[in-house]
Amino acid sequence: MQTIPILSVSGLTKHFRVRGGTVQAVDDVTFELAQGEVLGVVGESGCGKSTTARLIMGLISRDRGRVAVDGDDAMEVGRLRRQVQMVFQDSYSSLNPRMSAIDSIAFAPWMHGMPRRDALDRARGLLEEVGLAPGQFAGRYPHELSGGQRQRVNIARALAGSPRVVLLDEAVSALDKSVEAQILNLLARLRRDRNLTYVFISHDLNVIEYISDRVVVMYLGRVVEQGPVADIYERPQHPYTQALLASKLSADPRRRLERAPIAGDPPNPLNPPSGCRFRTRCAFAEEVCAKKLPALATAGSNAAHSVACLMVQPGSGHSRAPA
Repeated sequence: MQTIPILSVSGLTKHFRVRGGTVQAVDDVTFELAQGEVLGVVGESGCGKSTTARLIMGLISRDRGRVAVDGDDAMEVGRLRRQVQMVFQDSYSSLNPRMSAIDSIAFAPWMHGMPRRDALDRARGLLEEVGLAPGQFAGRYPHELSGGQRQRVNIARALAGSPRVVLLDEAVSALDKSVEAQILNLLARLRRDRNLTYVFISHDLNVIEYISDRVVVMYLGRVVEQGPVADIYERPQHPYTQALLASKLSADPRRRLERAPIAGDPPNPLNPPSGCRFRTRCAFAEEVCAKKLPALATAGSNAAHSVACLMVQPGSGHSRAPA
């Protein structure tokens, strides 16, 4: 019996009309999450990671595609947000400066009909759960909290409605490394205790490797590779993924890069290249790469690992493709 994914995203697309053309921010993004799984989403700035999260939450409208929770893609936004919540990178601007920590956490349950006293009790419990003593932190305002403390409040606020899926958009990127480690350990504990499912967006490849079960790699609005974290990190198939991982920082001073893993800047999203969007920066690009847009396809015999590259697709016309 096949289980229904807790979160299913299919064909998600968003193009923004701007002066001078249309930005293809997210183009045909598709993935699924099982209950309790962590999906890491990586890629350069501007690849569409954050826009994808906002599309899932309904913070911006999608041009096409579907987002389903437990197979239901017709739920209205209010019901969706009781199942799916989000934690943003900027812990300060995410909080109302005029609301104390406890009021910020209690606000959503109260607005959804919970008596205020019960909502405040829940908020106190959540403060305790994220490592902030209610007696010390409940009455503090955002400017009276450190970055790590504010992010703990944001996490507690996201959990106030008992969601099953939490989207974390660069949620630890603005923190010091020691605080980052504490927040990652907190997220791991909350995941275990509450059986939460995460979509974890980050540009930090080490963080993604630490926390994720599966990884989605995005480039210029499209998914170019996805699969189990061990497969992606140990056996990357797409040239972009290989270059991305080659740029990963190492604690070993003997491991130095002699040259940049990727040459040049990403193409203008107003006018993306034809065919494979990575071909203008790819060392293996051939004429066929400009003519065909590679679809995600299974990489070899591993059905869980898929790649959008003509080099791994039999009969694609690329000289390196399998026969």
